[in-house]
Amino acid sequence: MKFLGRWLAADKPTPAAVGNNTTRQQGALAEDRALAHLQAAGLRLLTRNYRTPGRGGGEIDLVMCERDGTTVFVEVRSRASQAFGGAGASIGAAKQQRIVLAARHYLMRLASPPPCRFDVVLVEEAQVQWLKAAFDAQ
Repeated sequence: MKFLGRWLAADKPTPAAVGNNTTRQQGALAEDRALAHLQAAGLRLLTRNYRTPGRGGGEIDLVMCERDGTTVFVEVRSRASQAFGGAGASIGAAKQQRIVLAARHYLMRLASPPPCRFDVVLVEEAQVQWLKAAFDAQ
């Protein structure tokens, strides 16, 4: 019986693990909402959660294509409320640099890089806000 008690205790997720899964799930739901919003506007999904290899690289939530062939690198940010500046305030210079790094890595794979831009989709409470050309590659 003692062994069974230890096994059951070890099998339970820790509070931190439960919190991470919930946050990850909320992020995935926000990405789903952003993707649906962009597709409704006529954009086509090229890839989702594009990551550069290795540590310290970047990640792009959604890589989309406009009807005119422009590649759109999309960062999706979600917050439950607008406190502390809301979702948009969480995209600082360091985050932008990691997104640009990942975009350059993505574009290196292509024979002829298309025109591109960096958009942000904010998912806050019940609203989806699409910010076209939210920042530039530096």
